[in-house]
Amino acid sequence: MGDATLTALSEEPLDLAAHVTAVSTPGTGAVATFVGQVRDHSPDADGPVVLLEYSAHPDAAQVLAEIAAEVAAVHDDVRVAVSHRVGELAVGDAAIVACAGSSHRDLAFTVCRELVEQVKARLPVWKKQVLEDGSHTWVNSA
Repeated sequence: MGDATLTALSEEPLDLAAHVTAVSTPGTGAVATFVGQVRDHSPDADGPVVLLEYSAHPDAAQVLAEIAAEVAAVHDDVRVAVSHRVGELAVGDAAIVACAGSSHRDLAFTVCRELVEQVKARLPVWKKQVLEDGSHTWVNSA
């Protein structure tokens, strides 16, 4: 059975190194990481994106912890860490950081991807995409 070592919703910038440390032990041979960054464009936007604003349901931190625990629980020899930003994020800012540590790379890659996909599908956050002209759209709400 794996372990969820760090989960957080934060208005502060996310720290990749802290996530890597949280999943690392003397037996860790591989750490897979994912950093989802704010980009300056979107397929559903009618112009350049200048910032994202994430809003979260009051239970979002608990849901994030549950997702991480569930993903870790179905895998032996794995530790996971995941955090998601809320508030206003500029282009280039990290919106999500996820890590999985294991003895072997294949499991680390598999679990890191599974963790990110579950967060994307289930975390109750809403993303407001603000465009250069001041208009906005809402996208990818869970």
